[in-house]
Amino acid sequence: MTRIGIILGSTRPNRKGPQIAQWVLETAARRGDAEFELIDLRDHPLPHLDEPAPPLFGPSSHAHTRAWAERIAAFDGFVIVTPEYNGGVPGVLKNAIDHVCGEWADKAVGFVSYGVNGGVRAVVQLRTVCGTLGLADVGYQVALSLLTDFENHATFVPQDHHVAALDKTLDQLLAWSTALAPLRTTPLVNS
Repeated sequence: MTRIGIILGSTRPNRKGPQIAQWVLETAARRGDAEFELIDLRDHPLPHLDEPAPPLFGPSSHAHTRAWAERIAAFDGFVIVTPEYNGGVPGVLKNAIDHVCGEWADKAVGFVSYGVNGGVRAVVQLRTVCGTLGLADVGYQVALSLLTDFENHATFVPQDHHVAALDKTLDQLLAWSTALAPLRTTPLVNS
């Protein structure tokens, strides 16, 4: 069965991301057409680019990078749940992406973003980064506003149009993950 990792791309205290990632996971799990698993970057503390060589030239010398590579290699595609910080991608998310290389290749990725303007500028940047790493980004995405999609600026309340957008994103993600499967032979793991 197709395996999709839902990456929670913020580690900030008082972050809104866990509510959104849980909504994505619960919505996706009801589909029954793939296995979905949450990957919280808080559970994978990666120092800032501490490998002596870029991951393209592996193998990784640090156990934390090898563990991260194995975690990512296990999935056929990803949903990245990301906030927008000052018009861009959170540093911790970019760092996690940059820690591995081949583990991303020939997989699909979809985006659920949030911020004052829906987090769309972070997704623009992520599409470029993901494309460079060989991830196929799906066209649909979910963009959530911190101003209108959170009750009392605290509790996430998904609106019907967000549910429909997530369903379309997941439809595309699973179709692309399946279509790319023949390109993924033996998973590449930095070792």
